[in-house]
Amino acid sequence: MAQKTILVTGASKGIGYATAAYLAGEKKHVLAVARSKDRLEELKSKAPKRIETVACDLLDSSSIQNLVDAVRDQNLQITSLVHNAGGLIKKNFMELTDDDWNTMWNMNVMSAVRLLRALFPFFAKGAHIVTIGSMGGYQGSSKFPGLSAYSTSKGALSIWTEAMAAELKDDNISVNCLCLGAVQTEMFSAAFPGVKAPLKPEDIGEYIGDFAMKAHKFMNGKVLPVTSGDP
Repeated sequence: MAQKTILVTGASKGIGYATAAYLAGEKKHVLAVARSKDRLEELKSKAPKRIETVACDLLDSSSIQNLVDAVRDQNLQITSLVHNAGGLIKKNFMELTDDDWNTMWNMNVMSAVRLLRALFPFFAKGAHIVTIGSMGGYQGSSKFPGLSAYSTSKGALSIWTEAMAAELKDDNISVNCLCLGAVQTEMFSAAFPGVKAPLKPEDIGEYIGDFAMKAHKFMNGKVLPVTSGDP
């Protein structure tokens, strides 16, 4: 019998780490995915019977195949996917190169595309996909200098979420996007030195975990702002 599993990407630190730890604390079986094997092992030590880990670079097709092999070999059935992996480049528009734009597109959009395409056969009926967007990519929100490539890619992720909700409806798979405001992560601190975010990863990790487990019973194809400030 397949092991029901919640898969969390970008799980080696910050929001992904906190989300995976919370879900394990809720007695869920978690497959934590990230590039850093050492940090994943630290996460696994918190709940070794509930957390499995796979070191995977979602920008590399052979690495994704290793993830597929692990899911198959462990006979896992994905009931929820929290796609938190991504990245941020902070540069003024005129300083951004084509490589910068391609990097943001690959990290924040194509990682989701490749992941879903590869793992689709392992999703349970009634599964829930949660993409982690940004208030920077949410229509009508405040925008900030230096984040044009990042915000554009996160906006594209939210539209992809809506498109996938329509495409996967007949497969009984729900897809929603949470557009997060400022959270005190390593990525936020590097982009905004000296600025204190109103939320800690543990706060938002609990919210995301609960949303992944329950929200698809009430909504599909939604792009939701999650912020207590501006953004």
